[in-house]
Amino acid sequence: MENLIQNKKIIYNLSFVFFFIIFLTKTKKTKKEEQKKIAKKRIIKLFELAEKKAFENNFDLADRYVHIARKISMKYLVKIPDEYKRNYCKYCYSYLLPGFNKRIRIKNKKLVIFCSDCNRFSRLNFNIKKNKVDKIEKK
Repeated sequence: MENLIQNKKIIYNLSFVFFFIIFLTKTKKTKKEEQKKIAKKRIIKLFELAEKKAFENNFDLADRYVHIARKISMKYLVKIPDEYKRNYCKYCYSYLLPGFNKRIRIKNKKLVIFCSDCNRFSRLNFNIKKNKVDKIEKK
């Protein structure tokens, strides 16, 4: 009888330990996910602030905001959203504002972005998707 009671206590203690281990692993995953969500919000906020400062001709502060946003994205392994990726130079990491330090051209089906701070080019594919109507008319 005593062995049965001891076995029940051992099983109870083991089940508590397993439950505690499972709880800890779940909180780590949710913590990382929460950190990534917060990091993405901060990156977006920093790019919005960089845009405001660039419009106020304060490019040094705008460049600093881009630098901080990149550091956050690298630390937490979060991608910078596509709408903000084209707003900074891939070489000197300065915030680009069209008409001030950014020149955009379309050349040979490619979007060419010129940074006047470091005098370098970034080339992106620029393909115009055709409508389904055009494909039907050709047949």
